[in-house]
Amino acid sequence: MYTICHYNGYRAFIFQVMDLQLSLFPDDPKDNSTRKQKKAKLGRYQRIQRELATTKRDPYQVQVDINPVSQPLQTYNFIDLFSGVGGITQGFWQAGFNPVASVEINPIASATHQRNFPNCHHFCGDVNDFNPHQWLSKIGSPSVHLVVGGPPCQGFSVAGKRDPNDPRNHLFQEFIRIVAEVRPWYVVMENVPGILTLKKGTIKQAIFAAFEAIGYTNISVAILESAAYGVPQIRPRAIFIANRFGMKNPYPYPQLVPEEYQTIESAISDLPAYQPIPSINHEWTRHSPEYMERISKVPPGGSLYQTYVDAFKRQYPGKSSMTIKENHGGTHIHPHLNRVISAREMARLQTFPDSFIFEGTMKKAMWQIGNAVPPRLAECIGYGLIPYLNRIVTEAENEAENIVVSEKQLTYVQLMLH
Repeated sequence: MYTICHYNGYRAFIFQVMDLQLSLFPDDPKDNSTRKQKKAKLGRYQRIQRELATTKRDPYQVQVDINPVSQPLQTYNFIDLFSGVGGITQGFWQAGFNPVASVEINPIASATHQRNFPNCHHFCGDVNDFNPHQWLSKIGSPSVHLVVGGPPCQGFSVAGKRDPNDPRNHLFQEFIRIVAEVRPWYVVMENVPGILTLKKGTIKQAIFAAFEAIGYTNISVAILESAAYGVPQIRPRAIFIANRFGMKNPYPYPQLVPEEYQTIESAISDLPAYQPIPSINHEWTRHSPEYMERISKVPPGGSLYQTYVDAFKRQYPGKSSMTIKENHGGTHIHPHLNRVISAREMARLQTFPDSFIFEGTMKKAMWQIGNAVPPRLAECIGYGLIPYLNRIVTEAENEAENIVVSEKQLTYVQLMLH
């Protein structure tokens, strides 16, 4: 099987064997003799993850089965702070939750959020200026059952040099402020796993103390691997869950074992190889034939550059995607094609539906996608919370019935006395 492509007036044949596309340009025999393939790194945070699930597990954390999915007893409203484009919003919406408000400072990410969630009351601005009661009063002051969000993680991330004094590290304090004012039933806060070891764990302790100080004494944290929930990408996330009812904090059981993780091909193989589709953000950086020849010599796990080894890095075929990121225009190289992956392919690897459109330029779209939380992961977290929110509703109804019964008994006693 072959495909004919045109480059600078001449035709080139791209042969495909067993669904693996061969290089557009012939390999140098010398390169083949020295080329080595690196092994995929799948367990970067397995040690911390194992400790949190065993020896360092808090008494409030519980793993729950989300199959079959529980139905909500009522509509559960939520606010998404530091929402970005709305990866968490999309996931919780898929789980049946209702986004009533969101906050994001970046205007392009805000535009994307507003485009995809037109019924959500969106605040584009500095979170320090967000007054939740004032903002919600504009839409009738609905009850807020859940506050979710991911404070910026640049200062926490282990991908680059961590700066414990980065002011972005402390934006979670604004998250805490808003939670204290809104008083939701449950809180879900997402971040990179590196936050748990920053300053030898003192940042984690500070977050726990901050929640406890505002009445959310039952707080837990766990590292969830996105690939274990059907995301075709290795992307571990630290998930904090807290509540103010003295209840357990539910975390969904993994849906897949590593051998079952979705491959990158399962998510993107049906997208055109070299035909852009701008209407769904299927666009990528244009490459000259010479540049494509250079890309053709990059092995899986290898990078086009020696100094920026995490940029222009070829994905491993037949495995889940490496953690995707924008890298200032240097996205990952397609596992089989001699080009970088497109914005839509990045979105697919994050589990955004094709109907989810990103505003701005191609590079801005890639930046937005790379910073997002996989919607599928958020969806599974939402499914795990539903039975616990239902329990709060049921107990509140029972308590109300008891109050009515007590009032009737009091009236009867008063009549007997007279």
